[in-house]
Amino acid sequence: MTGQATPPELPPGLLQEYLAGMRTELATLAAIAERLAVAKNDRAALQALRRAAHQIHGSAGSFGFMEASRLAAGMEATAKDWADWPDDPEVERAPLARWFVARLAELLGLALPRMPAAVGPPATSPPPRVGTTPRSPAPLAKPAPQAKPAPPAKPGPPAPRAPPGQPSRKPAPPPPAQPAPPPPAQPASPPPAARPQVAPRQVPEVIYVEDDAALAGLLEYGLRAHGYRFAAYRNGREALRELLALDVQGTHPLLLLDVDLPALDGYSIFDALQRERPGTYRVVFTTVHGTEEEQLRGLEAGALDYLVKPMSLRVALEKIKRWVGR
Repeated sequence: MTGQATPPELPPGLLQEYLAGMRTELATLAAIAERLAVAKNDRAALQALRRAAHQIHGSAGSFGFMEASRLAAGMEATAKDWADWPDDPEVERAPLARWFVARLAELLGLALPRMPAAVGPPATSPPPRVGTTPRSPAPLAKPAPQAKPAPPAKPGPPAPRAPPGQPSRKPAPPPPAQPAPPPPAQPASPPPAARPQVAPRQVPEVIYVEDDAALAGLLEYGLRAHGYRFAAYRNGREALRELLALDVQGTHPLLLLDVDLPALDGYSIFDALQRERPGTYRVVFTTVHGTEEEQLRGLEAGALDYLVKPMSLRVALEKIKRWVGR
């Protein structure tokens, strides 16, 4: 394969899974390029291109495709510039996006996906979120039929009158009302069950939050192969919720925290943990932006270290070994 230098620590099966995923990713990028051919200021397409290039930048080098990683880094910077100036009339974006797809396929040793026919601009209504199905509007409820008014009650027979010359009898007074028996005493509700505690040997040694499926799979393989207890999250909000609730039993798990998470980025998660559970986790940021300024930002905030993507699995595992203290 052109441009391939398979890391010796990777089993062939994991590499093939990555390339299978990249075939799908190439088809997605080709569709984005055609959207830009229809409307070069399609903001959603520009953001999707930037995000896809960002993930390939981080993952391709970790699987040995260093030139593909550098190509994606350049495309990421370009797409970001396009997104900042979407209405620039002098920039033609579709030809460069198509070239990026073709060159990336060549570097990965994959067949070039068939470019789909150009599609029109997206509908004005937002697409359904991933993992949900669009809901059709509920039918209007029919008005309930009006109930017919009840007929007036017929008057009962008149009370019998006393014979002439005899005083009328007064009706007997009703018997005095008996006091209602007191309600049976309700049994006292049991106290709430204590929250089950996690034994120290079950607390994860390593927790990683990574939205790139390829890198997440790479880390899972390495940690499992070396016998680590670990937990993984792909969504920033879910990760924060679980990290705030986890009973660490006095331990200090290592937290590998991706900076560039969607919805809730790594810095926001780190700030929340510093406020709510200071000192609980030893945080190492993972990012493709390994500039001096970026690293100083995290270190000055209290992070343990930085792990720059693309990462070598062998180097990452050696660092994890030292951070965990094995």
